[in-house]
Amino acid sequence: MSKPIALLSVYDKTDLLDLARGLDAAGVRLLGSGGTAKKIRDAGIAIEDVSDITKAPEMLGGRVKTLHPAVHGGILARNIPSDEKDLDTQGISPISIVVCNLYPFTETISQPTCTLANAVEEIDIGGVTLLRAAAKNHERVSVLSDPSDYTDFLKSWKEGNGDVGQSLRSKLALKAFEMTAKYDEAISGYFREQYATGDAPLAGHVQRMPLRYGANPHQKPAQAFVTDGQLPFKALCGSPGYINLLDALNSYALVKELQDALDLPAAASFKHVSPAGAAVGIELNDTEKKVYAVDDLKAPLTPLASAYARARGADRMSSFGDFIALSAPCDLATAEIISREVSDGIIAPGYSEEAFKILAKKKGGKYCVLEIDPTYVPPPVETKQVYGISLQQLRNNCKIDAKLFENVVTKNKELPSLAITDLIVATLALKYTQSNSVAYALRGGIIGLGAGQQSRIHCTRLAGGKADLWWLRHHPTVLNLAFKKGTKRAEKANAIDLFVSGEPLDGAEKAEWEDRFEGAIPTLSEAERKEWAAQLDGVACSSDAFFPFPDNVHRAKKSGVRYLAAPSGSVMDAECIRAADEHDLVFAHTSLRLFHH
Repeated sequence: MSKPIALLSVYDKTDLLDLARGLDAAGVRLLGSGGTAKKIRDAGIAIEDVSDITKAPEMLGGRVKTLHPAVHGGILARNIPSDEKDLDTQGISPISIVVCNLYPFTETISQPTCTLANAVEEIDIGGVTLLRAAAKNHERVSVLSDPSDYTDFLKSWKEGNGDVGQSLRSKLALKAFEMTAKYDEAISGYFREQYATGDAPLAGHVQRMPLRYGANPHQKPAQAFVTDGQLPFKALCGSPGYINLLDALNSYALVKELQDALDLPAAASFKHVSPAGAAVGIELNDTEKKVYAVDDLKAPLTPLASAYARARGADRMSSFGDFIALSAPCDLATAEIISREVSDGIIAPGYSEEAFKILAKKKGGKYCVLEIDPTYVPPPVETKQVYGISLQQLRNNCKIDAKLFENVVTKNKELPSLAITDLIVATLALKYTQSNSVAYALRGGIIGLGAGQQSRIHCTRLAGGKADLWWLRHHPTVLNLAFKKGTKRAEKANAIDLFVSGEPLDGAEKAEWEDRFEGAIPTLSEAERKEWAAQLDGVACSSDAFFPFPDNVHRAKKSGVRYLAAPSGSVMDAECIRAADEHDLVFAHTSLRLFHH
C-alpha cells in the first residue's frame, strides 16, 4: 500500500519542522514547494519537490508552483471509482494532507511605503487554490492552514492510524474557508480603495467613501462602502461623517416609507440616529406657520416645505444641528427654510437648480448635500458587528399602513382618516427610533418623541412632555413674544423653550435670557397653562412595544391623546384597555413590535 501524501507550501513557517518530523515519522510522504521544501530538507527531513510530480519547474518568478493537475487532481479526487480511474489513467497519486498558509497581504498593504505593485505581488494564487481545493474535498483530505493546529492534528493522525476523523477534517476545512474569505476581503478592500473610491485616480463605479473619522475623532480610519454594485448616494457638496451617514441613511429610509405609505412628500429631522421630528406634507395653517417660524418665508410653501417645517418644528431644541431627509427632490421653498437653520446636512433624491445653489452656500460651501438613488433597494439581510461578534438578521421590512390599526379593542372604535395618518406617521417614526420609544403625532407630524429609555413609562412621559411644550408654543402669549432685533433663530428657539418649560432661572443665565426680549416679558400662570393644555385633543400615540401598565394610557391622555396604538402581549392588556375606555380613547392593538437598535 502506498504511503499517504502530504503537500506542504507555507509562508508562515512557525512549527513547520515539528510537523514535518511528526508526519515523516508516521510514514507520510512529504512534498514541498520552494522555500518550504528547502527548509525541511535543510533540517535533514526527507521531502520531495512538487516539481517531482508535476514534471514542471517553478516559473514566472515563483508565481506558478503548485497550479497543476498532478497537484489538484490529487487533492480533489474523491473515493469513488470514476475518480480513482482518472487518477490511475493520468498517473496521479491522491494527496491526503495539505499544509498551507498565505502571503502576508494585509501586513504588506499596512506599510506606508507599499505601492500598488508591492500589493499585487503579495496576492497569493496557488496557496488560496490549495486551501480551497483541500477544504472542498474535506470528506477525504485534511487541510492545515493554522500552525496552532499542527500538534492536535499529529496526535489525532497517530491515534487514528492515519484517519483523523471527519469531525476534525470538517473543523479544519471551515478554518481554511474562513482564512481565504478574510484574505479575499482584504484584497477586495484594498482594490476598492484604489479603484472604486470617489477621489481615486483610477476610480470607476464608486463603491467606497472615505470618512474623516468614525463616531469620534480618535476612531480612524473610517469608511462607508458596499461590496456589490455602487454606493447608492453621492456627495454633491461637503463630505459626510460617520454619524452623518447613520442619520442620513436611517432618516431617508423613514421618509421613503412615509411617502410610500401615505402618498405625501415626507421630511425628517434626525439627531444621533433617532428622529427629532418627522412629518408629511399637510398644509400649514396660519398659526402653524408662525409656530414653525416660516410665516415670513418669501417662496410659497410647497407640501415638501410644509413637511420639513413640521419635522423641524416638532422639537426645535433637539433638531439643532440636524441631518435632514426628504422623500422628494428638494425645492426652492424647502431649501430656503433649511438655509436659515443650523443643520449638518441633507439627503434627498434630487435638488432643483435654485435649491442646490442655496444649500451649496451653507457653511461656507461645506454643508453636506447628499443625493440618493430613489430606486435603491438594500439587501434583505443586514449584518452589524459588536465587540468583534457579527450579528445578522432579516432587515425590518414590515409594511406599516392602515391595516395595522384595524384591531380596535376599546368601546370607542371611531378612527378617522387623519388619525390613521397620524398613527402611521408615529409608528413609522418608531421603526427608526432607538428603543424603547413612544411617539405622539398630530396633523401629519410628530409632536413629541421619547427615545432610548429603558422603561416604557419614561418614554411616554418624555414624549408627552415634549408634546406639551410643542402645544404651549401655540399659545397666543408665546406667539406674540417680542425679541430684540438681531436675535438669531436658534437664540429665539432656546428662549421660547425656556419660557414654555417654566424652568426657574437666576443669575447670569436669567439676565442673558431676559436680554433676548424687547420690553416687558409676559408671563403664563399655572392656571393659564392648565387651561391651554386642556385644549389639546385628537393626538395619536404609538408605542414600539406593548404597554406593560395602564399608567402609560393615563399619561398619554394628559397630553391630548385620543388615539392609541401598541402591540398586544402584556399581562396587563385588559387593564390598559380598561384605562383607555375610562378616557373614551380609541385603542388599536397591533401585531407588530418595532424595537430598533
